[in-house]
Amino acid sequence: MRAVHLLALGAGVAAFAAPALANDSVLKGIANPAEQVLQTVDYGNTRYSKLDQINASNVKNLQVAWTFSTGVLRGHEGAPLVVGNMMYVHTPFPNIVYALDLDNEAKIVWKYEPKQDPSVIPVMCCDTVNRGLAYADGTIILHQADTTVVSLDAKTGKVNWSVVNGDPKKGETNTATVLPVKDKVIVGISGGEFGVQCHVTAYDLKSGKKVWRGYSMGPDDQLIVDPEKTTALGKPIGKDSSLKTWEGDQWKTGGGCTWGWFSYDPKLDLMYYGSGNPSTWNPKQRPGDNKWSMTIWARNPDTGMTKWVYQMTPHDEWDFDGINEMILTDQKVDGKDRPLLTHFDRNGFGYTLDRATGELLVAEKFDPVVNWATKVDMDKGSKTYGRPLVVAKYSTEQNGEDVNSKGICPAALGTKDQQPAAYSPKTNLFYVPTNHVCMDYEPFRVSYTPGQPYVGATLSMYPAPGSHGGMGNFIAWDGVNGKIKWSNAEQFSVWSGALATAGDVVFYGTLEGYLKAVDSKTGKELYKFKTPSGIIGNVMTYQHKGKQYVGVLSGVGGWAGIGLAAGLTDPNAGLGAVGGYAALSNYTNLGGQLTVFALPN
Repeated sequence: MRAVHLLALGAGVAAFAAPALANDSVLKGIANPAEQVLQTVDYGNTRYSKLDQINASNVKNLQVAWTFSTGVLRGHEGAPLVVGNMMYVHTPFPNIVYALDLDNEAKIVWKYEPKQDPSVIPVMCCDTVNRGLAYADGTIILHQADTTVVSLDAKTGKVNWSVVNGDPKKGETNTATVLPVKDKVIVGISGGEFGVQCHVTAYDLKSGKKVWRGYSMGPDDQLIVDPEKTTALGKPIGKDSSLKTWEGDQWKTGGGCTWGWFSYDPKLDLMYYGSGNPSTWNPKQRPGDNKWSMTIWARNPDTGMTKWVYQMTPHDEWDFDGINEMILTDQKVDGKDRPLLTHFDRNGFGYTLDRATGELLVAEKFDPVVNWATKVDMDKGSKTYGRPLVVAKYSTEQNGEDVNSKGICPAALGTKDQQPAAYSPKTNLFYVPTNHVCMDYEPFRVSYTPGQPYVGATLSMYPAPGSHGGMGNFIAWDGVNGKIKWSNAEQFSVWSGALATAGDVVFYGTLEGYLKAVDSKTGKELYKFKTPSGIIGNVMTYQHKGKQYVGVLSGVGGWAGIGLAAGLTDPNAGLGAVGGYAALSNYTNLGGQLTVFALPN
């Protein structure tokens, strides 16, 4: 029996006894706040650090300690890792990995530069981003754009093994990080805009051998479900739960991609993630609920068996992918301790569920402008329990093909996209980077050709009307009561991952390139510094030789910054983002740099 390991320490953050579970090297790294071994900071995706040397009273004195150029000029998502005295930095395509020696002025100890076919670039829907590396058992795991999963020796950069997870010629690519859990590494896949039947896959951490693969849609054996035991909102899903919600063989090109984040509860031995949009974006072409796209999944990481599912946006009509992170906390609900999962969906609703059972506890709008649905039906006796109540005016299905449905809020990129939120056990609040953007959406008929875009909609995006004029907010959210505590307006979407710390400071980056620090209780801005390029990376912190540092990658891009990153000018290009974010070019330009901050000596 192993000792008690903590998912993340501090009251309110889920802490679990882990008998012979999880991965010892990962748990050891998570328990040491000087390091960061996962992109999500911990298995619970809380993005909370116990470091408190930098705090609300002294953060105003932050200075740039050192910088590092990645040599790549596209969107830089994710964050570096720190293990011992080494920092590991990744880049967008071609997915270079640098190992830097923090004891020796960040000298490059090794560099891994994969040879990838550049033909993968046009198959990547929304920039050539990569959300970063993971560390486990002395290895660095990289999931490349071309879907090759690589295990690198952390000391030398030597390739231990590599395995191909998909086929870019069919539209399968990767932008996500991976989840090392126990003796496995869990990976997802992109390709929802190319009609890929998407999945999650477990590989053996030591050999790279495939252990299991679970699809988002299809027959029960492909889903890895038990029709009698796998539940949705407390009831068995029954036989052929996915097939019954598709016409004919449409599930074979059904999307439901898995390019977001993974979390894990060692006590329940369940991993959590979300699936994305059904293909195509034209809802008229795919009648039915299109299960299990747009779904929160709870699976056993050893077998892939599904414990429960919850579909947030049945028969999606707006591209509200459900892939955003699942944040695991333990909090009191109605006076009782509950194991919670909180998820801020693209569809504009903040969901809180019981992560053991999948019971839906809270579903509330985390931006007041959300208008495509009036609410999520919370009446357990209702036929539409757990479903959003769609407003006909904003239904692209009801308005029909070749009709431009106007004024839908949020836009396809959601009230929040993949940019991860953070949670502080000191305040019991979530800190959420959001998009304050609406759209016009016109679906049209499209046919499926392998490897060719399978979208079928024309979009335009713009700031939420009748508001502060900006395209983003950074908010604090009470997940138990479903309420915004405070909200800071931003000129552009906040496309950077937040970081909460024990120093009562929350950090995030802006598309203009600012690193910002705010008071975790009030949201008051305490510090800002403009880095060379727009920030879509996730803020991280580490400690070296007793000193706390804060680091962030800057390099504008991602869906919001695709116009700049790819040199696009047609307002409808980038699935509508180019026109919406055209003004960004007045504030920033392409870059690829790590900026590291510290307090003066």
